[in-house]
Amino acid sequence: MNKKYELNDFVIMKKPHACKTNEWLITRIGVDIKIKCIYCGREIMMDRLEFERKLKKVIGDKK
Repeated sequence: MNKKYELNDFVIMKKPHACKTNEWLITRIGVDIKIKCIYCGREIMMDRLEFERKLKKVIGDKK
């Protein structure tokens, strides 16, 4: 996947979270990527390959 994402970017994942939203905030980038749900605040970590498979769209920084 050739989409560029950075720390503090908002992203849309393919499947919604249990709270019915699919918008997340990237809070850590490394070998693993940590994302935080915009609606409920739940944070999850996944490896970069899994993240890129599940990523639908990069919204960018909502300033």
